[in-house]
Amino acid sequence: MAAPSNETPHAELPDPQEVAKTYAEVARRASHLISDHVNRQLKKGIAAPADELGIAQAFMDMMAKLLSNPYKLAQAQMNLVWDYFSLWQHSMMRFAGLHAAPIAAPEKSDKRFKDEEWEQHFLFDFIKQSYLIAARHIHDTVCCVDGLDEQTQKKVNFYTRQYIDALSPSNFAMTNPEVFRETVKSHGQNLLKGLNNLLRDVEEGGGNLRVKMTDTTAFELGKNVATTPGKVVFQTDMMQLLQYTPSTDKVLKKPLLIVPPWINKFYILDLREKNSYIKWCVDQGHTVFVISWVNPDERHADKTFESYVQEGIIAALDAIEQQTGEKSVNAAGYCLGGTLLATTLAYLAGKRQANRISAATFFTTMTDFTDPGELGVFIDEGQVSSLEKKMFERGYLEGSEMAGTFNMLRANDLIWSFVVNNYLLGKDPFPFDLLYWNSDSTRMPAKMHSFYLRKLYMENRLVEPGGITIDGVAIDLGKIKTPCYFISTIEDHIAPWKSTYAGARNFGGPVRFVLGGSGHIAGIVNPPAANKYGFWINPAAKLPATPDDWLAGAQQNAGSWWTDWQAWLTAMDSEQTEPRDPAKGKLKVLEDAPGTFVKIRIDAKKAAA
Repeated sequence: MAAPSNETPHAELPDPQEVAKTYAEVARRASHLISDHVNRQLKKGIAAPADELGIAQAFMDMMAKLLSNPYKLAQAQMNLVWDYFSLWQHSMMRFAGLHAAPIAAPEKSDKRFKDEEWEQHFLFDFIKQSYLIAARHIHDTVCCVDGLDEQTQKKVNFYTRQYIDALSPSNFAMTNPEVFRETVKSHGQNLLKGLNNLLRDVEEGGGNLRVKMTDTTAFELGKNVATTPGKVVFQTDMMQLLQYTPSTDKVLKKPLLIVPPWINKFYILDLREKNSYIKWCVDQGHTVFVISWVNPDERHADKTFESYVQEGIIAALDAIEQQTGEKSVNAAGYCLGGTLLATTLAYLAGKRQANRISAATFFTTMTDFTDPGELGVFIDEGQVSSLEKKMFERGYLEGSEMAGTFNMLRANDLIWSFVVNNYLLGKDPFPFDLLYWNSDSTRMPAKMHSFYLRKLYMENRLVEPGGITIDGVAIDLGKIKTPCYFISTIEDHIAPWKSTYAGARNFGGPVRFVLGGSGHIAGIVNPPAANKYGFWINPAAKLPATPDDWLAGAQQNAGSWWTDWQAWLTAMDSEQTEPRDPAKGKLKVLEDAPGTFVKIRIDAKKAAA
């Protein structure tokens, strides 16, 4: 038997030919991108820097107010110095092998510092705590500046957080222990591969960096996502109407119409069979119809918010009546789709046709935009005017631009984690259906989006009786007497639950408000089989005056809100009838679900041009 070797095994050196090949590929791509960038800039000419988002002005205002109180600023600086002195003592104790309680620790939910070396190795622990201390003091200094108006303060807070998140030591090769280990182990091949990935993302973004979040080649609509069997039975210029094949011996007499947001594709509710809300509803005996919105281009530039009402929901109601013979349906709207549904309910009430929708459900839906959450940072006169200028030039808002805004709301999860994985570790993104859907953004017509931003977000006209009109009908949410079910989520960063609650109190009929766990997506796509998150219900007959009062009297329940919703709906009407095969209805089948509207992609080169 051979004697054991005392030598430490070394990682094998990479194949020189592979290294040379990778370098050559990187050089070719980089040269091409630089050349394209130079040519684009020459065509545009030299323009003075513009502050379209008003960021520079906001920070100048903040600094002026901050410097006007030198005592408070000096106090903040001394507190920072004291924390750093404490950290130095802590690190010296760690270096000497002694235990010491941390001066600063990340939140348990902070995934940036999950590697054990962040805690076990005194140097990485020092780097981590140094960053957390600086981050806390920067935030505390700028978060509440005396004399700063509310909108400017929100803007300063938001972009300060973006700055702090960007400078995290986890985002740099030499200060991230996981990346450092991989760099040593692979002799830097991870960084070379990462640069290749970076260049690929810039190329695919037409010169703009669009971080790839998932392996999009791993998914195909109708094959492994959006697989619930059904047919497209109707379409307008704005949408296709899908009807799903029944799976039960009897079905509820009233059909169910689902109205998704037009900013994303509908199949967030049909990702996989085990978490598909659409499939679950079919299995509960609903005749499910879903609107699949068009991905608009310059041809739809003049389409308005009213177009989405008339050529969307109203057209769908007409088609469902023709297909099933039912004059009344149950309806559910998700996020912006819910805002549209609420507008349609008020429109039908004004037309004395309220009975066309028997019961309405709203998923994370805002109708009162008094407090739009962090999205309000992006919505003021200067930013909206700048956005309108871009939209009206081409007739629509590119979906990727809006997607970038939403990603910034959760930058550590939706931007920086992929920067580390793709560009520093040199790994390919993992195939994940939810992120595939998240990357599948939809464009928006210029007139419609301008109306939505100004009349709803900026002016909050939807809560005013007659604040907006649809086809000559004054919209008044107070005239909605239809029973309504509001499901919001406690961690929602897009439609804050307290804002959705405020909107729910403006309706004139009975409202059941339910608060689910988790966030905007996970809290809604929460099947009973998962037994996750839970939900809160307040048994009071009327909604209390404030969301805090409602929560104080609410009872927490385990499991999914889906079953509570089904019980609420069937308690009002459980009449059944024979299953409705979409192929045997009065409408002609156009194609199989999920349909072409959800599959159409604009050519990247055409978009870049």
